[in-house]
Amino acid sequence: MLTLDLANQLKAKFGDLISEPTEFRGEITVKLADAEQIAEVCGFAKAKLGFEYLVDISSVDNYGEDPRWTVVYDLRSLSNNAELRIKTDVSEEKSELPSVLGVWRSTNWHEREIYDMMGIRFRGHPDLRRILMWPEFTDHPMRKDYVEPDDYEYEPTPHDDVLAKARQHYLKVLDLDPRNPQATDIRFWLLANPS
Repeated sequence: MLTLDLANQLKAKFGDLISEPTEFRGEITVKLADAEQIAEVCGFAKAKLGFEYLVDISSVDNYGEDPRWTVVYDLRSLSNNAELRIKTDVSEEKSELPSVLGVWRSTNWHEREIYDMMGIRFRGHPDLRRILMWPEFTDHPMRKDYVEPDDYEYEPTPHDDVLAKARQHYLKVLDLDPRNPQATDIRFWLLANPS
């Protein structure tokens, strides 16, 4: 298997920093023991092993365990038709690891999303700011210990106006005769979603 050969080459280069490759359902994964080396490992995987495409970076909250975070890099080699997953752990106290933006430019939004949702920082990222939540938001909503505040206030949006106009339009256009089977569904929806 080509991916397994490439994973073994990664292990040969970095020795004990890289775990033995494991296979699960046809997917090969290695674990990097020191998250501080992630940029160097990913740089080698791209330059020497042909993993030119970063598919995704994701993070896992291992709440209640130490280390708390697992950051997962999914790599693909289009030229070799191979996929490799690299996992590394980050402690809650540190909550930071080097950015791999210098390896793949597509990393930009992946790292920003993880920062925004989990609070893991990527050292060396030139624009590490929120990407999904508004700038004043002070928490990280994908953490397992996140508690949603119960004091959100409703703010009207332009969508509310569009929805009200659509209701009025469909009330005029649709045949709401009780014998019409579609009318029953529409009336149910209108009753469930009052304006």
